[in-house]
This record gives sequence, C-alpha cells and structure tokens, in this order.
Amino acid sequence: MPMSYFTIAGVQMQALHHGDNTEAMRHRVDVLMSRFPQVQMVLFSELMPLGSSPHHAHLLPSHVEQFFCQLAEQYRIWLIPGSMFEQTELGIYNTLSVIDPHGQVVARYRKMFPFRPYEAGVESGSEFVLFDVPNVGRFGVSICYDMWFPETTRTLAAMGAEVILHPTMTDTIDRDIELSIARTNAAVNQCYFFDINGAGALGNGRSIVVGPSGDVIHQAGTGEEIMPIEVDFNRVRRERETGLRGLGQPLKSFRDRQVDFTVYRAERDALPFLSSLGPLAKPQRTDIEEY
Repeated sequence: MPMSYFTIAGVQMQALHHGDNTEAMRHRVDVLMSRFPQVQMVLFSELMPLGSSPHHAHLLPSHVEQFFCQLAEQYRIWLIPGSMFEQTELGIYNTLSVIDPHGQVVARYRKMFPFRPYEAGVESGSEFVLFDVPNVGRFGVSICYDMWFPETTRTLAAMGAEVILHPTMTDTIDRDIELSIARTNAAVNQCYFFDINGAGALGNGRSIVVGPSGDVIHQAGTGEEIMPIEVDFNRVRRERETGLRGLGQPLKSFRDRQVDFTVYRAERDALPFLSSLGPLAKPQRTDIEEY
C-alpha cells in the first residue's frame, strides 16, 4: 500500500553572492539529518551552491552535481540542492537537479521565466519537469519567478503534481507579494507548495510552506532556518475529490471548463495591447532639469 506521509525539509541558509557554498550546504545536511533522521527529502534555495553570477555557469553533469549525488546517497535522501547556472551550446540556463536516494540525477529542470530584465543573459527553459517518488506520490518543480505565471503551476498540477518544490532567491521588496502568490498557487491547484528562499546575500528569507487548502503550514523568519515538514498525500487526494474545505473543486472545474483561452494561442502581434507596453527593460532614471 502506498505511503501517505512523507517528510520534506526546506533549508533557508545564508551564503555569499559569489563563491562556492557547497561545503556549507553539506554541513547543513549533516546537522539536519542528525537532528531529524525522519527527513526523506531536502530542498535548498535557488542558486545556493555557487551563487548568483552566471560567470559560474558550467556544463552538466559536473563535479559539483556529483558532490550532491554523493551526499544524497550517503543519507539515502531525495535532494534538490537549489539550482545552478548551466552552460550549454545554446546559452546559459538556470537549472535545478533532482537527485534520488541512490545518488542518481533523475531529472533536470531549466527555469522557464528568468527574472528579466534583471536576470540578464539567461535563456528560458521550455520543458515541464515532474518526478515520482515510488509508492509515495508525484512532485513538480519550478524556480523563483516561474510562480508569478499561474500557467506554470497549473500545468504541473494538471499533469498530476501533488507537491510543488519551488526554490527561490528573492532579496527584493516584493517578497510579501510572493507569499500571497505561494498561497494562491497552492489553493487554486489543491497541492502542497514549498517556496524556499535564501537568507543574507542570497535572499531575505521568509520561506513559506503551504497546504492544499492555501493554509500556511510554516513561514520562516529572515535568518537561517531548517524546516522539516510532514506532508500527507491522502490529504491532497481527498481535497481534490471533495473540494477545498469541502467547497470549491478548482481542478475539476478547470478540466470541465467551456471557455477556450484563446489568448494563449494568439500570435504575439495579434495582441496590440501587450505590444503597446514597450520593451522588457530596466527602468531608467528620469533626470530633473536644473533651475
């Protein structure tokens, strides 16, 4: 009989913008598994291993990825060590690796929505990534700015994801908005949502774990924090069957919809309003005339 309960630990840690943080991450896992040996999966924040500069981009597989494979195998855990910049012939991607308890990379996900215009020089991924933990359930992954586009989480849920693993690196003043988006994504897709941020230079903290009714299971502070959370897959399945708090059944309603969202099929030049918004570029300072 499949397991219903599964323990996932988010790790919110401080690290440098530029530099190798892998040994510090190993130390966090050592401490985490010593204190909470029931943990079956560990999730770090976006760009934690090597920092936030695309100059650290490298080919995958790599010795850094292998470092985490050995760590996952050592503790027999599923491990998502945040993301790293991946160098390819087509350009640089912000890429997340999913590693199983045997130390094997079972999936890689390339961030679909780089934070443009600020995340410059990074290409967009185009493939949704889900993976199954045998006899447990189905997981989907996304990265940071992806969650601002509800189509990303909706697609993962429509493909069967019951838990969304979402590393982020938010060090800006819009973190409060992201907390609302995380709750909304969980509620409208009736899934668990793990939004794990960094601390210090790689994020302003406030990681959040949300249940399938949009309920906040835990919200972290701004410092370092380890968050072991037991999820219940039967809760996801029951609420998708009977409704959020016994009320709305958004996934079934989406499935049974009559409306055709033609906006997603339209050619870009067929949307004159969107075309009128101007280029995707950083705002520039408006100089004030001197009097």
